Amino acid sequence: MKSYIGIALLLALGACSNAPKEEAAATDTTVVRNAAVGDSDLQLTDPKLQDIYNGYIKLKNMLVGSEAAGAHQSAAELSKSLSAYSGCENTALIADKIAATEDLKVQRKEFTALSSDVIALFKHAELKKGTIYVQHCPMANNGDGGDWLASEKKINNPYYGDEMLECGGVVEEIKPKI
Repeated sequence: MKSYIGIALLLALGACSNAPKEEAAATDTTVVRNAAVGDSDLQLTDPKLQDIYNGYIKLKNMLVGSEAAGAHQSAAELSKSLSAYSGCENTALIADKIAATEDLKVQRKEFTALSSDVIALFKHAELKKGTIYVQHCPMANNGDGGDWLASEKKINNPYYGDEMLECGGVVEEIKPKI
C-alpha cells in the first residue's frame, strides 16, 4: 500500500511540472523571494488600486518563497489598502486572516479566497499600461485548483513554493482597454 501511495505522489508531482527536472532543480528561487514589487511595468489609473495590486503581489511573492513571516506582514499591509477601497472591506477581512497566522498552510488556503476577490476586482480595473496575468494551478487545494495574479507570464506558484514552483499556467491576460 505504501508503494502505491509513493507512486501516486510521484506521478502527481510530475504531472504539474512545466520544465525538465534538471531545469527545475537549477531554478534559483532567491530572485522570486526578493523580487521587488515595482518590477512590473503595470500602471493602473487609480492609485488606491495600484496600492492593492502592489500589496497583493508582495504577498504572493512571500507565499512563493514559503516565507510565512513575510506573508503575515504583507497581508497586514494589504488589508489596510483593501480597507481604504470602498467595496473591499470583506476582502480585507480575508487578508486579516492571513495576517493573523504564520502557518503557511493556513495562509495559502486563505490566499485562494483572497485571490478570487482580487481577480474579480482587477478584471474591471482601468490599466494605463502593462498586463496582469491570471494564473491557475490545477493541483492546489487538494485538486480543487487555485488562481492568482502575476506581473509576468512565468509561473511562480504561491500554493506550493519550491515544492512545485512552476506548476500551473496562464488562463487569462488583463490588458489596457484600447
